[in-house]
Amino acid sequence: MFHSVDLPDLLALSQNAARRAGELALAHFNPGSKTSAGINFKEGGSPVTEADLAVDRFLKQHLGEVRPDFGWLSEETADSPERMNHQRIWIVDPIDGTKSFARGDQDWTIAIALVDQGQPVLGCVYAPTTQDMFSAIAGHGAFLNGTRLSGGTSKTLDGARVVGPRPLVDALSKHHQGFLRTERVHSLALRLSRIAQGWADAGVAETNAHDWDIAAAHVILNEAGLVLHTREQTVPAYNRPTTRHSAIAGGPLHLVTPLTDMLQRINLDRIAVEDGTATP
Repeated sequence: MFHSVDLPDLLALSQNAARRAGELALAHFNPGSKTSAGINFKEGGSPVTEADLAVDRFLKQHLGEVRPDFGWLSEETADSPERMNHQRIWIVDPIDGTKSFARGDQDWTIAIALVDQGQPVLGCVYAPTTQDMFSAIAGHGAFLNGTRLSGGTSKTLDGARVVGPRPLVDALSKHHQGFLRTERVHSLALRLSRIAQGWADAGVAETNAHDWDIAAAHVILNEAGLVLHTREQTVPAYNRPTTRHSAIAGGPLHLVTPLTDMLQRINLDRIAVEDGTATP
C-alpha cells in the first residue's frame, strides 16, 4: 500500500483535476434543457457526449502527467488488459450520469478513484452544478466540502430511506414494506456518496455497475463507517479482467445485509427490462 504521506497530495491532485474537468463539462451544460454538446450512442444504446470525451482526455493527461507509472481505466477510454500489469491504477468516470447531463438535470458527477492492489484507497466525487466535493482517503475519513461524514442513523430497515432505481426499489418492497423510498439519483457515484452524507440511509443498484461507477464512492462509504456489498454479499474488487459488477447495496452493514439478501431473491434481468435501461 501507499506510504501515508503520498495520498493527501494525490487527493489534492484529484480534486483539482475534478474541478477543472467540471468547468469543461459546464461549458456544455444547459440547466433544464438539452446539452450543447454533440451526442452519440455506444453499443448497447448508452449516450456519450462530446463533453464526456473532452473531460476524459483532460483527466487522462492531467493525472497521467503526474503519475505515469499508474494504470488507467475510464468509461470513455478503450479498455486494455495492460492495465492489470499495474499495482496502482486511476479509475475514472468522466461524467457519471451522462443522461442527466445531456437533458439538463443536476445529478451528474465526475468520479476519480485510485485503486491499489484491487482496493480503492482514494476517491473524489465532484458535482459541478452544486460544487459539492465528496472525498476520502483510506484510513483518514470521508468528507463533503471539508465536513466529516458518518452516514445515516436508521437502526433498522423499517423507516430507513432507501435510494435506487424505481423498478428495483419496487421489487424490494414486495419483500419488505417498511422502508421509505427516496427520489432516484442517476449518478451512481453521487447516489452512494449521498448515503455517506446521510441524505439516504442505504442504496441499491442493478447489475451492470462498472468499476468507474463505484470505486470512488466505495472508499467514501468505507471511510464514513459504511459498506458496499454485492448481492452475493462480497466486497467489490477492482482492476479485474471484467469491469462489471453484480447488483450492489451500500450503507451500514445492518441494512446492507437484508438488502443483499433480498437482491438474491428477485429477477434482476426482468427489472432491467422494466426500467428500460441496462444501466444501474
